[in-house]
Amino acid sequence: MSKMKLDSIDRKLLEMLQVDAERQVADLAEEVGLSATQCWRRVQRLKDGGVITRQVAMVNREKVNVAVTVFVAVRTNTHTEQWFNRFRATVESIPEVVEFYRMSGDVDYLLRVVVPDIAAYDKVYKRLIAGTQLFDVSSSFAMEELKFTTALPLSYLP
Repeated sequence: MSKMKLDSIDRKLLEMLQVDAERQVADLAEEVGLSATQCWRRVQRLKDGGVITRQVAMVNREKVNVAVTVFVAVRTNTHTEQWFNRFRATVESIPEVVEFYRMSGDVDYLLRVVVPDIAAYDKVYKRLIAGTQLFDVSSSFAMEELKFTTALPLSYLP
């Protein structure tokens, strides 16, 4: 798939939509200097081109009682496709795991888990280790969230 060419208006629209995806097209159009119809077409082009992949509601973690963030580093001695498929299925079945990455370096996988407390994390941990054979699991509890954003930097666009 070739990269979609984005101009300064597309970038501005993306910046605004990353902050508030519920903004009215007329409001967006006024800010970027387009008619509402032209602006709507641009936003649709960004969606159709896969630049905007989805729009979601951001939920306050404290209000839904999952304010504790745990980063879980996993190391394994097994690197087969069968092992990975089982591990991935285990991780994907645990709703408290909100991010899951395969890593380079000393850690094989990194997970971000959200829970209400340490006891809830212990239940997640037990589900994680019951699902697959792991060499080492190391958990770090976030003491304070210093920065959190879902907005991606747009300065790297060609």
